[in-house]
Amino acid sequence: MDFGIAGRTALVCGASKGLGLGCAQALVREGVNVIIVARGAEALQAAARSLQAMAAESAAGAAPPSVRHVAADITTEAGRAAVFAQQQDFDIVVTNAGGPPPGDFRDWDRKAWVAALDANMLTPIELIKATVDGMAQRGYGRIVNITSSSVKSPIDILGLSNGARSGLTGFVAGVARSAIAAQGVTINNLLPGAFDTDRLRHAMEAGAKKTGRGFDALYEARRNGIPARRFGTPAEFGEVCAFLCSMQAAYLTGQNILLDGGAYPGTF
Repeated sequence: MDFGIAGRTALVCGASKGLGLGCAQALVREGVNVIIVARGAEALQAAARSLQAMAAESAAGAAPPSVRHVAADITTEAGRAAVFAQQQDFDIVVTNAGGPPPGDFRDWDRKAWVAALDANMLTPIELIKATVDGMAQRGYGRIVNITSSSVKSPIDILGLSNGARSGLTGFVAGVARSAIAAQGVTINNLLPGAFDTDRLRHAMEAGAKKTGRGFDALYEARRNGIPARRFGTPAEFGEVCAFLCSMQAAYLTGQNILLDGGAYPGTF
């Protein structure tokens, strides 16, 4: 299926690896020009090279989509300024930032809460604010926020993430249904469950050290607890992101799309 977005330009955050990179890959395959952002310059450069090779291969003789990268912390004003110095207007924005650390809410002070809100609520709002009016003027725009399945099914040790991401979810529920909805702009949230990424493996390694259980045993137990009996892949996550950016998804807005292999047990 042709998603009808070839030639558009996307900003993809946290795109040096994992789910962000999966989104960038899917968009490049659709012919979208991308600017990818992440803090780690070395990993980001490697990701950009792989995307450029993918773009050249998928172009089949035509001009390939462009791939640019900005090594910056998108959760800071300076990081966002560095991105917008490269380009002001985007047709597609994929917001993504690493989740805050787990822990006991009794141990979190104001500084910890502000850091979580900055990364997982206020940064996406700043990116929406900076780009949505231009999208509306041009009659097309897609904003996809990578949040977490914990928005639907909170995890007790992830209170910082539960709170900050739920705040973003409430904000999006309102702004997605404002006047921009009639101007060709959609805003949706993608809620990943357990995906086979470095972040998942690092969390399991920490869990293995804390509990004294072997990594393989924890890995198998977690995987077998998912009805699909497997972890998701960044590639399939990216394909769903690309669909949300498509012309076919123009009537889909203000929604929370849960990708978790059936792990969430609720009806709604």
